[in-house]
Amino acid sequence: MNLNIAPRITAPLLILGTSIFLVLAYNASFWRTFISATGGVSLAHLPLHLATFVLLVLLFNACLNIINFRFIVKPVLVVLFMATSATYYFMNQYGTAIDKSMIQNLLETDIREAAELLNWKLLLTITLLGIVPSLLVCRAKIAFYAGKRGLVLQVANISGSLLVAALLLFLFFKSLAPALREHRELRFLLAPTNYIQAINGYIKQQRAQALVIAPLGMDATKRMAGGGNRQRSVTLIVVGETARAANFSLNGYARVTNPELATQPDLLNFSDVESCGTATAVSVPCVFSALGRENYSDDKAHSQQGLLDVLSHAGFKVLWRDNNSGCKGTCDRVEFEDLSKPEPGNRWCVDDECFDERLLDGLPELIRNARQDMVIVLHQKGSHGPAYWKRAPAAFQRFGPVCQTNQLESCSRESIVAAYDNSILYTDHFLNQAIELLKASAEKETINTAMLYFSDHGESLGEHNMYLHGAPYVISPAEQREVPLMLWLSEGFRSRFHIDQRCLAARTGHAFSHDNVFHSVLGMHSISTAVYNPGLDIFSPCTHES
Repeated sequence: MNLNIAPRITAPLLILGTSIFLVLAYNASFWRTFISATGGVSLAHLPLHLATFVLLVLLFNACLNIINFRFIVKPVLVVLFMATSATYYFMNQYGTAIDKSMIQNLLETDIREAAELLNWKLLLTITLLGIVPSLLVCRAKIAFYAGKRGLVLQVANISGSLLVAALLLFLFFKSLAPALREHRELRFLLAPTNYIQAINGYIKQQRAQALVIAPLGMDATKRMAGGGNRQRSVTLIVVGETARAANFSLNGYARVTNPELATQPDLLNFSDVESCGTATAVSVPCVFSALGRENYSDDKAHSQQGLLDVLSHAGFKVLWRDNNSGCKGTCDRVEFEDLSKPEPGNRWCVDDECFDERLLDGLPELIRNARQDMVIVLHQKGSHGPAYWKRAPAAFQRFGPVCQTNQLESCSRESIVAAYDNSILYTDHFLNQAIELLKASAEKETINTAMLYFSDHGESLGEHNMYLHGAPYVISPAEQREVPLMLWLSEGFRSRFHIDQRCLAARTGHAFSHDNVFHSVLGMHSISTAVYNPGLDIFSPCTHES
């Protein structure tokens, strides 16, 4: 018996089999959502579900037949199997949907963050659903129809598939249309079309980005402070990572995750704030732009200057300190310090990453030596998952039992939440340390100090069977959008910029969003510019000129 005999198959049959395999093997998330959206499993709905299956197979069959040529089809199918197997794993493991922002987030994630997603189950999935079918295709002897006859048969195959698909769509349109209209997430769940469309959109977006950066707020100036307080100001803008408002005890969470901040008498906690996006690659550029969520696009944000540029135009020294995967273009024209890479002997670094307190190293000296008003951005590692347990030092591992693996399906939801809450507990400590540092600087150096904290986006911890973040905004759950926002102002800062603390405290329950950050930072520093919108400035009703 010759075990080296390769399987023989005709080219049309290979494509049809591949289409069936794609629809069946990789689309559990799509089918779960679709069946639920169309009334669930029942004999009455069986014709619709079967018709949809055939419809998708025919559409895939028509598309794949376009590349069904010798020397082309095998490489394309191998790439398709490998990419779709990885996509299948993440969609089913974490309940994620795939869109352009998810692709952007993936491509802009650093190697260390990406490595946290690797595990044996991912490798097993890629082996079974990627490597095995790829090997079968590579070994197969494919019989192609030659000449004009082959071309005619291929065109007929494509045309016939599209014709029958159109007929099925016509017959079942009345039932399909409501489901597709009311459940827009379905297009982000159907593989491989979801990631193909997302990659195409990302590439178009990158090509469309302007080569010349348009100036913004060149007219920015600081309004002169009235009275006697003209001391320098230093503001920390802390950009949190993956912190959701629901798990902050300051917002009513039952577990005490903010024991230190709760003791800060002048801290203002804004309890109703929404993010601009559900992934760092979108939220960070958006929150530092003047565009607002409704007008935001990646190409617009990267084609014009942002908040940090306007602050520079107004005469502020601006510094970005990073313990994450970069500033996503927002700090390209200001001073940048990468503190995410471990250095031998640094007390805040363990293995291949550093805890967030490293961002505070050397800050007192920086503040003391500054000769002008200064804004320092601290970009946290925060609560980045799925390795939540790595985000907090041992002293802050107070809640348990803790999930200590990136394979979240092997952990109870309680242990996942406990690991996440420990990271929030450490963020509480980090922010409190930052405030104490600013207090000390205000007293010793007679400097007006302030801190503004907000997270880039939230996180799903198993609600609706979803994990992590990055869901398309239109279908994203509240857990991925609702973020913390806090403010601390020294007495000197409030005096210099004529800010009414009690007025601000009365506004902490109002609904705000990342759209307010750009204009509020300008407003809190009394910066005058044509791009400033007082209607989006949280401070506007609470400031007065002396």
